[in-house]
Amino acid sequence: MKNAETPVVKVVLYGAMSSLGSALMAEMLRRQHEVIAILDELTALAPRPGLRAKPGDLFDAERVKQSVAGSSAVICLLDAPGLPFNSEHVEKTIVPGPVEQVLAVDALIAGMQAAGIARLFLVGDFEVLDDPEIEDHLERHAAEEIREALQSSSLRWTLVNAPRGVPGLTIEHFSHVSTNMEPGLAEPLARLNRVAVGIADELHLNLHVGEHVNFIATSEP
Repeated sequence: MKNAETPVVKVVLYGAMSSLGSALMAEMLRRQHEVIAILDELTALAPRPGLRAKPGDLFDAERVKQSVAGSSAVICLLDAPGLPFNSEHVEKTIVPGPVEQVLAVDALIAGMQAAGIARLFLVGDFEVLDDPEIEDHLERHAAEEIREALQSSSLRWTLVNAPRGVPGLTIEHFSHVSTNMEPGLAEPLARLNRVAVGIADELHLNLHVGEHVNFIATSEP
């Protein structure tokens, strides 16, 4: 039961169909937050209390403004397959490349600022910002551009390193993490759940604003 005196936290999620998206939805709903998943296919998620789907386009600032209006925070998983965008020429299941990710973040920043929504968690391949050994120059340049765009904005942002995902994990898997003992899934479920819990804690405690964080154990291969 929700406490009627507690303001409802409304979280907009881009990338809900990824494994981390599933983990985040399960964790936010566990905390009695409302989750608004921005999707191309509104029927892709089964209805459940506290979760609703809205159409949107991550590459259009005006559509972003409409999608995020009235929310408490936005979480965008840049490396998720199936991010919402309107294009006849792009396969819907692809993961946006570095150039597309920069364009998406530009639209996301503009739309959020226009809607007056400040809190953003941006999840992506940002370890290149910390590791000079990574030789993907395009990826590094894109990550630097994204960070500079955020620093120039009025948003209260946090960059999060993306964990390794596992295709096929749904919100159901993460709703019963402690009891889900399917062979081979215990480690990825725990890892992704740890990142989801970390992001939810950061949102609740308002930590690491304007910073780059990593919830991934360094001992992992």
